[in-house]
Amino acid sequence: MTGHNPDILTCLANLSADEVFTPPKLAVAMLDILPQDLFRRPDTTFLDPVCKSGVFLREIARRLNHGLRDQMPDDQARIDHILTKQVFGLAITELTALLSRRSVYCSKKADGKFSIATAFTKPDGNIRLPRTHHAWNANGKCESCGANQGEYDRDETFETYAYPFIHGIDPREVFNVKFDVIVGNPPYQLSDGGFGRSASPIYHQFVRQAKKLEPRYLTMIIPSRWFGGGKGLDDFRAEMLGDDRLRRIVDFEDVNDVFPGIDLAGGVCYFLWDRDNPGLCSVTNVHGNNETTSERKLDEFKTFIRHGAAVSIVRKIVDRDEPRMNKQVSGRKPFGLATTERPMKSGELILRWQKGEGPYPRDEITTGTEMINRWKVITSYVGHDHAGNPGNDGRRRVLSKIDIIPPKTICNETYLVIGHYAFKKEAENLVAYMKTRFFRFLVSQFMYSHHITKEAYALVPVLDMTRLWTDADLITRYGLTPGEVTFIESKIRSFDKSDE
Repeated sequence: MTGHNPDILTCLANLSADEVFTPPKLAVAMLDILPQDLFRRPDTTFLDPVCKSGVFLREIARRLNHGLRDQMPDDQARIDHILTKQVFGLAITELTALLSRRSVYCSKKADGKFSIATAFTKPDGNIRLPRTHHAWNANGKCESCGANQGEYDRDETFETYAYPFIHGIDPREVFNVKFDVIVGNPPYQLSDGGFGRSASPIYHQFVRQAKKLEPRYLTMIIPSRWFGGGKGLDDFRAEMLGDDRLRRIVDFEDVNDVFPGIDLAGGVCYFLWDRDNPGLCSVTNVHGNNETTSERKLDEFKTFIRHGAAVSIVRKIVDRDEPRMNKQVSGRKPFGLATTERPMKSGELILRWQKGEGPYPRDEITTGTEMINRWKVITSYVGHDHAGNPGNDGRRRVLSKIDIIPPKTICNETYLVIGHYAFKKEAENLVAYMKTRFFRFLVSQFMYSHHITKEAYALVPVLDMTRLWTDADLITRYGLTPGEVTFIESKIRSFDKSDE
């Protein structure tokens, strides 16, 4: 009886949602976007600066072994040459160093008797873990990565998670090699000690550091959140979108299409950076078995428009130069009240919170006072769709519950105020506008998180709310083609009240 014998690297559990092992199938796809002539040259050098399982280096070695066979017919000489002269890695922990050596050398010791390489004289071979430390500042944060000292300040017997590649270690000096290709799957975030389970992204630091080494090619897989969101990523986003050496992006809206079982809002993408060949970027969007590709300039808009089919729609909105709703929508605390704020025993106002409403004193409110005596349209700060991801059919509802609260009713941070009006009818018309596919499609262009901030409304036009707007009206107003309408409908489902 023959059983299934899967690749052990496919079966590995992930270290955490922040340090995700790369499935072999994904590593293969990422290496496929590189010029394949690189694997037929005996002088091409490769670096994975964030080794976890060693899957990239293993696949690189496999391709080199095949590509160099005619030039170097002796099997052992060819393997020794590849592993000592062409394939290099920096691990991120002691565990991943051992895993990577086992994957690449078939032994946790590069110079061990079971190693397929015979030329190494030290156990770590060319997969190393230089010991590094966080540089704590007076605020208890690491100067290099922003990690929280209270969580990551440990003695020598524990992993510090001070990743060598972004903590002062130059792999060119470690290995005395200049690298042609850098490839990897960096850690995504570290706890920054903020409120609750606050964490800051760090993957952009690995991308920036890799560019500083000036390889000919760079390919990494990172969260797609940098397209239009992410804490502290504004400068990184501007750099990436303005870099015409970014020649290929393969984007997965649903992270489970790449990393099954991982909950990562906004999906993931991998990219190809080509140092010597600037030009337009080929963007491939993948969802399940559906795949579309467009070639375009990345920085046409301030945020990255994920789907090529959406670009023509956004252009029609932008060309009208109308006011946008991000200037109208409130900030995270419309009335200065945190999510934890609850009604009190008495008060002139009514406070709406997640589970109900009750009295609240008027003299406690110093923010948003101009809205108190008006009709207000509110919606949850948290989007309807799980982690901001589309459903199995690729469509989103986007907004969660939408409601109207009357004069003298306020809300806490659970909600954003989308608009406020003197008359209830105007508020009702805004609700109808918000429920159109058109409105929610424009908001969805910023959906890389389960939170929907005021900036997510930056493409939505402010319209006259003394009249009712329907999708048919909006299609006519903005001259949308049948193909554009079909695309919107393929991404946004109807607003079904039963979902609330």
